[in-house]
Amino acid sequence: MVKTQVLSILSENTSGVLSRVAGLFARRRFNIDSITAGTTSDENYSRITIVTSGEGLILDQIENQVAKLEDVISVERLYPDDSVARELVLLRVKANDSNRTAIHSVCDIFRTKVVDITPDSMLIELTGSKRKISAFIELMGGYGIIQMARTGVTALARGEM
Repeated sequence: MVKTQVLSILSENTSGVLSRVAGLFARRRFNIDSITAGTTSDENYSRITIVTSGEGLILDQIENQVAKLEDVISVERLYPDDSVARELVLLRVKANDSNRTAIHSVCDIFRTKVVDITPDSMLIELTGSKRKISAFIELMGGYGIIQMARTGVTALARGEM
C-alpha cells in the first residue's frame, strides 16, 4: 500500500547538502512530492522537510539512506497526529468591481491575507494544511486563477525536544 511520509531532516548548513539529499532521491528513483529547506534558529544548521510516498519498506529505506548522508545530523519521521505541518500559497485571481466582494468573503472564511490589489486582480496569501489550501484553490478556480506559487510542506514535531 502506498503511503505518504514527511521527513524532517536536520543538517549542517553547508553548500551542497540540499543537492546531496535530492540527489539521493534521484539516484534511488524515489519521488519527492515536496521539499522545503531553510536555516534554523542556529544559522549553522538547516532543516529540510521532504514529503515522499511509497510502500512501507521503501519508506524505511529512504529514511535510512538519508540518515547516512554526509552533513545530515538527524532524520525524523513526522506523523499527522504528532506534528504541525503547513504550506504557503500565493494566488493571483481575476478580480473586478463585480466579484471583488465575493472573493473577499471567501478570503475571510479561509483567513487569508490580501497582499496586493490591481483593477483586474487580487494577490492572496494563505498558510495552512495541504487540504485547506487545495480547497481554497478549488474555490478560487471559479474566479480565474492567473498565477500561483505553492511552497510545499514544512513541518515540526509537536511537544518538547
